[in-house]
Amino acid sequence: MKMRELGRTGIEVSEICLGTMTWGQQNTLDEAFEQMDYAVSRGINFFDTAEMYPVPPIAETQGKTEEYIGKWFQQSGNRNDIILASKATGPGHPHVRDGRPLNRSAILEAIEGSLARLQTDYIDLYQIHWPNRNTNFFGKLGYKHSDDEAEHDLHEILETLSELVDRGVIKTIGISNETPWGLMSYLTLAAQYGLPRIVSIQNPYSLLNRTFEIGLSEMAIREDVGLLAYSPLAFGVLSGKYRHGARPADGRITLFERFQRYNNPQSEAATEEYALLAERHGLSLAQMALAFVTSRDFLSSNIIGATTMAQLKENIDSAELVLSDEVLKGISDIHRRIPNPAP
Repeated sequence: MKMRELGRTGIEVSEICLGTMTWGQQNTLDEAFEQMDYAVSRGINFFDTAEMYPVPPIAETQGKTEEYIGKWFQQSGNRNDIILASKATGPGHPHVRDGRPLNRSAILEAIEGSLARLQTDYIDLYQIHWPNRNTNFFGKLGYKHSDDEAEHDLHEILETLSELVDRGVIKTIGISNETPWGLMSYLTLAAQYGLPRIVSIQNPYSLLNRTFEIGLSEMAIREDVGLLAYSPLAFGVLSGKYRHGARPADGRITLFERFQRYNNPQSEAATEEYALLAERHGLSLAQMALAFVTSRDFLSSNIIGATTMAQLKENIDSAELVLSDEVLKGISDIHRRIPNPAP
């Protein structure tokens, strides 16, 4: 397993990160333990979670994922071997702090809850899950500006995170579902006020959604704020299991109607072309899709998730796949014809 530096921190993280958002909903505690044990055996040292998980987020299960990880830390004794990332929930979910925007008090409440569930006294990478302001994330198209206190919000958030760094309860800080303006504003505030620097940005990135390349990819490289790519298989669509209208009983899109971001005619058409390309070259569609994401030079780590061990093994094996120039050309050709069908 290859390692990459997290920002400018000197911290080395595996280029495959273990995602956890199904634990406590689609996966049991024993299954989560099995996934963590196997991931570590394959050289993965980077886990990503969130106080909101599992997904879909509901009051009855909120926090279970972190609880599972905390129990594994206690049983395995592996806490210090893992670079652990978690996130503070943004506004809009009534069962998490009444859906309030993130401010100093909300972040302090969030970190206290996460540390308790995770049974640890520090988190290596603490991330803002999504912005307070009205902007483009979670597939929103178009931009409707609203007057707000966006810069003040970011400054208060960054000052609070700095306080937590000074206390030693978090080591580094990151953002998620952010825009170029958000990233540059955080970096500017850090430089202006001597506050901690953002080290990563966790945004969606896959063959069906390469919008990160527009604006953020150059910034990720020039500013050393690498991408932590989530949904690299587009909720399983790029595994091929939903081809030709199939709806496997255990699939996320089958189980949860709310997950329609990658389920549209354009995505189906693009997925079919990518699947045929993989077949022509004797490749697994899932591994081709993951290997493409991992090969990007603006990437720090590719966050994979799985509900079965077979899926997990196949996904981790993608780290060993190097795509040929011919395959990469085929991907580019499809992308030109059907660009970003599921932003």
